[in-house]
Amino acid sequence: MNYTNDVSVLDKLDLNGFFVGWPNPPSNSVFKKMLKQSYKVFLAYENEKLIGFVNCISDGVLSAYIPLLEVLPEYQGQGIGQELVRKIQQDINHLYMVDLLCDEDLIPFYEKLGMMRATGALLRNYDRQNGE
Repeated sequence: MNYTNDVSVLDKLDLNGFFVGWPNPPSNSVFKKMLKQSYKVFLAYENEKLIGFVNCISDGVLSAYIPLLEVLPEYQGQGIGQELVRKIQQDINHLYMVDLLCDEDLIPFYEKLGMMRATGALLRNYDRQNGE
């Protein structure tokens, strides 16, 4: 498995297969734009296929938010997601706070990576889920 924070490789990779279960997923062009405009990104790829990614948005001073971590379903359970989170955590460890919202059943995964359970609130505009 190859890992990189160089988003220029996105132009050479197959990006299909992500956002499983999303009723209104982003197109590949929106997906690529989202990653390229993030504060930090780590990608896992193999044989010109994107296997997984994590991205971070931040002010670069105190705070960051990790909105997405995804690994293709057929590659899950192999430690790829853990490695992606470790890499981005290392890259943003100079920041005071790093927040992430996830489903309740995913909290143990993030706790194993040093994150704490927290209370939060959110708003979702599902008609805008595709980013267009």
